[in-house]
Amino acid sequence: MLEKELIAAARRGNAAEISALLQRGATADARDDTGATALLVATHENNIEAARVLIEAGANVNAKDHIEDSPYLYAGARGHLEILKMTLAHGADLKSTNRYGGTALIPAAERGHVQSVKTLIEVGVAVDHVNRLGWTALLEAIILGSGGDKHTEIIRLLIDAGADVNLGDSEGATPLAHARRRGFGKIERLLAAAGAH
Repeated sequence: MLEKELIAAARRGNAAEISALLQRGATADARDDTGATALLVATHENNIEAARVLIEAGANVNAKDHIEDSPYLYAGARGHLEILKMTLAHGADLKSTNRYGGTALIPAAERGHVQSVKTLIEVGVAVDHVNRLGWTALLEAIILGSGGDKHTEIIRLLIDAGADVNLGDSEGATPLAHARRRGFGKIERLLAAAGAH
């Protein structure tokens, strides 16, 4: 019962209630029916203080639910920067992957979360990791991105971090080819300047 209350408090973002429940013996890594821990539930809602209390109580930042999301991976993918930074400070597994076989960096790049991308690059997440779709963060930011300022900045960050600008998708199409196909002129110029062909 305490576990159910803890999950509910995490969903509402009630940090004081979470503290009280933990003191009463609730397990920090209590899970709901989807396999999500209280911390992942708090992360879904971007409830920063709730996440902080749970992490400080020892909640596992790498615990995955039934669809392979963990607090660390979800925070990265959704641009929940404060929670992402907390997970990184508390043992986030930089090599862990989501259900697509991608690191946190790939969906962060795709969704245009500039600060999350910057943070993940700084802590050393592999920039050229290839997911099950055959895409790197660079490819995904072009293929699924908007071509706007945020995605252009992300491409620049990835290039500066040493991303392989000629690493193509599973069919061999390069980032430059994808950028051209989508008419992303700024991204095309950035890639060309970095030696893309």
